[in-house]
This record gives sequence, structure tokens and C-alpha cells, in this order.
Amino acid sequence: MPHNKSCKKRLITSAKRRERNRVNKATMRSALKKYRSLPEGAPERQEQLNEMYSRMDTLARKGIIPRKRADRLKSRLAAHAAR
Repeated sequence: MPHNKSCKKRLITSAKRRERNRVNKATMRSALKKYRSLPEGAPERQEQLNEMYSRMDTLARKGIIPRKRADRLKSRLAAHAAR
């Protein structure tokens, strides 16, 4: 257990951030699965793709996922959509 007041606060804030990041990552993964499960030629597929781009950019900007990982995922989604 932390002994200093600042260490106690850091423990609390770290737990809050960890939970928030965990939820954001889980939301991104479930959205990826949802997009990949859509049938080919579905009308909502393009808007879902745009939403995924936006979500990944936001997570990368906040530092939840690395920038290059977001770029790689977006590239793979674009290649999958082009097929």
C-alpha cells in the first residue's frame, strides 16, 4: 500500500485510467468484429468503416493504442473493403 498522499492519489487515478482504457479497447475490438461480420455489399458497411477510422484515430490520439497500430488496422480494413 502507498504511504504518501500523492502515491495514494496516483493509485486511484491509475485505476480509473486503466478501467477507462480497458473499456475503450474492448469497444474498439467489438466494433472491429461487428464490421468484419457484416455481409459483403451491405449498405451500412461504408459508414461503419468511417466510424472505425474515426474511433481508431481518437484512440491513437489519446495514446490508448499506438499510432502505427491504428494505421495498420485502418490499412487492413481498407484492403478488406476493397476486395
